[in-house]
Amino acid sequence: MSAYEVNFDGLVGLTHNYAGLSFGNVASTSNKNTAANPKLAALQGLEKMKTLADMGFQQGVIPPQERPCIDTLRQLGFSGDDTNVLTQAAKKAPHLLTTVSSASSMWVANAATVSPSADSADGKVHFTVSNLNNKFHRAIEEQTTSNVLKSIFADKQYFSHHQALPQQSIMGDEGAANHNRLCADYGQSGVEVFVYGKQVYGGTVEPQQYPARQTREASEAIARLHQLDQEKTVFIQQNPSVIDQGVFHNDVISVSNGNVLFHHQEAFLNQQSAFTEIQQKLQKLGSQFMPIEVPSNKVSVNDAVTTYLFNSQLLTKTNGKMLIIVPEESRSNPRVWTYLQELIQGNNPIDEVRVFDLRESMANGGGPACLRLRVVLNEHELKATNQQSLMNETLYQSLQHWVNKHYRDRLVEADLADPQLLLENRIALDELTKIMNLGSIYSFQQV
Repeated sequence: MSAYEVNFDGLVGLTHNYAGLSFGNVASTSNKNTAANPKLAALQGLEKMKTLADMGFQQGVIPPQERPCIDTLRQLGFSGDDTNVLTQAAKKAPHLLTTVSSASSMWVANAATVSPSADSADGKVHFTVSNLNNKFHRAIEEQTTSNVLKSIFADKQYFSHHQALPQQSIMGDEGAANHNRLCADYGQSGVEVFVYGKQVYGGTVEPQQYPARQTREASEAIARLHQLDQEKTVFIQQNPSVIDQGVFHNDVISVSNGNVLFHHQEAFLNQQSAFTEIQQKLQKLGSQFMPIEVPSNKVSVNDAVTTYLFNSQLLTKTNGKMLIIVPEESRSNPRVWTYLQELIQGNNPIDEVRVFDLRESMANGGGPACLRLRVVLNEHELKATNQQSLMNETLYQSLQHWVNKHYRDRLVEADLADPQLLLENRIALDELTKIMNLGSIYSFQQV
């Protein structure tokens, strides 16, 4: 049976702003206090989705979350009606208001970890929502993310949903941004590769400057929840030194597709032994491991971080060759662009590069791969998926009109205290749930 890797991209939210909340994410912190353009950010993301869908790739959409998150402010002691809660927070704790207003849910590579039915013992697609407990502004995404995924993938015959791991540091889980899958074909059993930043129990090395957001303990728990065969799973530690250089997730230093792992020379700790394990396990499944290593003398770690070369998408074309999707920043860097030209002309599966302008997302620390959650679905599972979440001309036109109707084209931190912004958000999201047939996924709809 045919199977597809469907990229579900996060739609940028109405409160997209540059508050610099993500310590360890260089782009996020360096652009703090810059005026943002939520409308442009959402339209840029939609254009990428539509372009890939038009090229024949399966493409889906994940909606944004309600922000500011009034429920969280109430948990923190602010009371009264919603306007009073907002006003109190802006006056007494503006830093908290900024935190609960983040539009970071657009980076759905952190929404969950997904294992396809070909890998799980029960033959279902498994989703584990990420707890994202290293950053408060992201840890509050968990419940709505769960509601969204259960709405899009609702059929219990095909889909199994797991709640987030406990909100404890030893179970720090940042989702698919630290997860790769290698296989001969999407519909065949593959090797799932979990990348972690530190091992809490028995680990010997970890980064010193920036936090390691993913633990081995969390990755192992997800493998158990997803009923994965230990002979088809590999756990690799990310190089602590690159985390300290701003590689906060593994998808900033490597990306996979099929049997290819496109990675930087300095990406992993004990890299050769890990690659040997991957190769041996893939061989048992009838596939060969094909790592493509980018040497440090051609592209430095700093170049990788500033251009998001590895936060790219690798997509398999109908001719079996691969297309790499990179942000405009990769073309603007002479060293990175020279390397990419050499790559597509070389003897490897990647023979085409496509550039997208995602400046608004990039300035907040997320590129093409951050914006998408990969979900491998066979034909039956794809049919069982909420069809109004899948990109086509009708949905594109509806969402483009929706963005132009509801989004502001300029937003700074001071605007987050405006009660009108909250109202605009709720009106827009209520309309969006009808466009995408999502039901009452937001708490304000459930009152």
